[in-house]
Amino acid sequence: MRFEGFKFGEISIDGVRYEHDVVIERGEVRKRKKKASKRYRDRFGHTPVSMDEDIPWGCRHLVIGTGEGALPVMDEVKREAKRRHVELVIQKTAQAIETLRREPDDTAAILHVTC
Repeated sequence: MRFEGFKFGEISIDGVRYEHDVVIERGEVRKRKKKASKRYRDRFGHTPVSMDEDIPWGCRHLVIGTGEGALPVMDEVKREAKRRHVELVIQKTAQAIETLRREPDDTAAILHVTC
């Protein structure tokens, strides 16, 4: 998987530009469907990553890119990662991309690109 560019509001992966948050699982890229987490928005000031979303748990490492640090990750997600023995790495998106470049094997990701 080639990460060719990242800036506010967009990310380019394997020649495709995405203008929304993405989920990477087993080499496939899809749109993050955050609608299920919107009910927590008032509590966090931002739509967090919650257990209500389709999280790519079929991996040993899950990297969550938080944009510039704005994307909250709910404690329930952190506990579930621990329960599943999935190493959870939470970083700003630019750093998360570097982590994915270095450690692509058995790693899934949720990347926030809009703030």
